[in-house]
Amino acid sequence: MTSQIVYPHIAKKPDQPAHLHRLPRIRVAQIVMDYLAYGWSVEEMCRQHAYLHPAEAYAAMGYYFDHQDEIDDEIRKEWEQAQTSKLQAPPSPFSVRMQARGLR
Repeated sequence: MTSQIVYPHIAKKPDQPAHLHRLPRIRVAQIVMDYLAYGWSVEEMCRQHAYLHPAEAYAAMGYYFDHQDEIDDEIRKEWEQAQTSKLQAPPSPFSVRMQARGLR
């Protein structure tokens, strides 16, 4: 008999990122990024994001550790997209003025 792990606070549709059931705009990857970038515990994540319930944060972290390759790939793709967008964006008026003055 095969058992399937259920994440009661996580929703995951095929070809869609995993997200919180109660707050569909909050992806598991977003919660994980706080863990990876800042080393925050679940308790600290909940202090920093008052909308986040501890059970949701624990479920997201559990999902991450069980599906680490999937979430890491999602984060990597998002990072690459952000870097591409940054390179394609026109320079801000401030940076143009600073370059014209010889300042960077």
